[in-house]
Amino acid sequence: MIIVVHPHLSFSQHIEKITCKAHQRANLIHRCFASKQRDLLVKAFITYARPILEYNSPLWSPTLKKDIISIESVQRKFTKRIPGMSGLSYHSRLKALNLESLELRRLRADLLLAYKILFGSLRDIFFTPRNQSQLRGHAYMLHKQRYLTFNRRNFFSIRIVNMWNSLPAETTDFSGLDKFNKSVSNMFVLNFCQVNFVVLRHILYVFCLITCMIVLFYH
Repeated sequence: MIIVVHPHLSFSQHIEKITCKAHQRANLIHRCFASKQRDLLVKAFITYARPILEYNSPLWSPTLKKDIISIESVQRKFTKRIPGMSGLSYHSRLKALNLESLELRRLRADLLLAYKILFGSLRDIFFTPRNQSQLRGHAYMLHKQRYLTFNRRNFFSIRIVNMWNSLPAETTDFSGLDKFNKSVSNMFVLNFCQVNFVVLRHILYVFCLITCMIVLFYH
């Protein structure tokens, strides 16, 4: 799959392209599958649609909320069309279908890639270890590079540093990739999600309520 990069190093055009393609794939699943069993539809989405939205995500992972919401809309709309799910909130649908938000999955993918780099042969190319003599935290803290532009700030080697350095030393297991992945809880990763879809739903509800009240007042 081709990664589309704007001359200003923006990936919004790429995100628009993959979102459109994933929407088409998700719609085909609902149209072409005769069975409407939840497990089958979810497995089809995970197999045929979700990889489009996650291929090489550490390279282009969005930081603009509009792009994050746009990507998430693919899974949000797909799950809403599953029988018995339309009346539930997006958060409730994810819980019922045993799915995670796509933003959370991208953040976890960033952490796993950082682990592979730090404990591999490319450590000195991407990261600089931070002096631990007088600092709290785990044994693999990183130094954050300086940046002058917004797009530079979003580079993987810079944006991952805050989350990586925040890993709790008491519970994080660095002895192996699988153990590391299991030791990092979703609750920890959620702290770094820019869009909380539970809160967002309530905000939209309040906005619609206020709008209706204004319309009624002037009529």
